Parts: sequence; C-alpha cells; structure tokens
Amino acid sequence: MSILFGVIITLASLIGGFTAMGGHLSVIWQPWEFVIIMGMSLGTYVIANPWKTVVDTGRATVQALTVAVPKQRHYLDLLGLLHSLMREVRNKGRNEVEAHIDDPSSSEIFTAFPTVLANEPLLHFICDYFRLIIMGSARPHEIEALMDEEIETIIRSKMKPYGSLMMVAEGLPALGIVAAVLGVIKAMGALDQSPKLLGGFIGAALVGTFAGIFLSYGLVAPLAHKIKLVREQRARMYVIVKQSLLAFMNGALPQIAIEHGRKMIGPGERPSIDVVESETISGGSAKAAPAEPSAKAGARA
Repeated sequence: MSILFGVIITLASLIGGFTAMGGHLSVIWQPWEFVIIMGMSLGTYVIANPWKTVVDTGRATVQALTVAVPKQRHYLDLLGLLHSLMREVRNKGRNEVEAHIDDPSSSEIFTAFPTVLANEPLLHFICDYFRLIIMGSARPHEIEALMDEEIETIIRSKMKPYGSLMMVAEGLPALGIVAAVLGVIKAMGALDQSPKLLGGFIGAALVGTFAGIFLSYGLVAPLAHKIKLVREQRARMYVIVKQSLLAFMNGALPQIAIEHGRKMIGPGERPSIDVVESETISGGSAKAAPAEPSAKAGARA
C-alpha cells in the first residue's frame, strides 16, 4: 500500500506540476520512446543476469509490493519451534529428536508452527543445525563460524535482485539519451518540414532523456531499495535461529536461549518476553516436554 501511495504522489506531482507550468500532456506521451527505453533495459537485464536471478527478481518485486515481511506471528512461531526442539534435545534421546528433524511435515512439533513449516529454506536451516547439535561432535565456535558463512551466502543470494535492479537504474539515464538521440535523428530527417512539425519531433526526442531519468530515480531505484529492505527483514529469521542455538549450545536453558533470539527482532515487531513465555509454555511446545523454569527473572528486556 505504501508503494502505491508513493507512486501516486510521484505521478501526481510530476503531471500536476507540468500542467501547472502550462505544459501539454500530449507532448510527454511518447509511447515509442518508452518502448525503446524499457525494452533496452529489459534486454540488458536479461543479458547481465542468469535466468534464476531474473525469476527471483519477479518474486522479490511481488514481495516488495505486498510488503511480505515477517510479522509478529512468524517470530512467535519461530521462537516457539526453537523452544520445543531445544527441550526435546534436553529431555529425550537422540533417536526421538531425529524423528522430528528427518520428517518435519509429520512431526507434531513442526506442524504446531505452520508459518515456519511453510518456509522451506528456513526449515532446512533449522533442521541442519539441530542435526549437528544432536550429533554432539561440533563445538559452539565451529557452529557459529559455519552459520555466519551460510547466512552471509543466503543474504548475498537474496540481494541479487537488488543489485541487478540498481544496475538497471544506473543505466536508464544513458538509455534515455539513446532514445533521445534516435528522436533527434528522426527530427534531422525532417528539416524540410514546417517549424511546428519539426518542434514536435524535437520535443518528442527530449522526452527520451526525461523518461530515462524519471524511470531510474523515480521508480526503479526506489523499488530496488524496497526489495533490499524486505529481503533484509526476511533474512533476520536466520539470525534469530543462530543466536538462539548458540546460547543453547553454550548451556542456556531453552527459555533463556530464545530470549537471545528475541533480542534480534526489530523493536517494531519484537514481542514482549511475557508474550513469548506465554506462547512457548501454553502453545505447541507444552506438549513436547515438561515445562522449564520461568525466564522472566533473568531475561526480562
């Protein structure tokens, strides 16, 4: 909704200001100039990026337009799942815990937290590191280094649409000049025509420069920045898992360990410690193992 509102403000300011100056909108409306600029931008984008990145850019654009970032419910489900699994690791044998990790879709623990179960990459991330924990051969600092490398790889992959669109935004003004030059060439071929007709051709040519700059700084660059913000917020889920598991591996109780993860949530979406405690004790985690001591006294934020 914010993107749509921003686009409306931008176009209203552009069109309203131009009209107020006495300009004629028909001069700006040069569809073939836009076809040239946008077509060349799309072509160069496809040339510069693998098809996987092109497809992911479409997905990232939809996420940005719908502001598909984790909500408090997503964070609560993630913390609840981590809490349940950590209690399983503390209170039950390796084989029982492995049964949940090997087949999450059939696990009572995972199915109690559907938003995490629906996020397949995050689900694999959680299962992989819990598998390392129950194997017992990896040290916390080794797990931390491995997590850091994997999270960095994930973020770098998720930021490819942002980098690719910024490349397009940087090139759009130059492509607008290309369209303008083509318009000037057309105008030069009509020097024998009336000044009125020749002036129209020159005006149409200049629209190419305007369109390139406007599309770059008015639409594509802001969209790329929005994609970056959304993807960064979605990647925050991996950091929450990392901090929670590291605290658990270093001896913290599950309720204290998820407090480490809760602190990684932004202030605007971060649930209170009371809400997290209520969710983890009375939610799906209560069925997995006996309740742990309350963390309020030692972990209140």
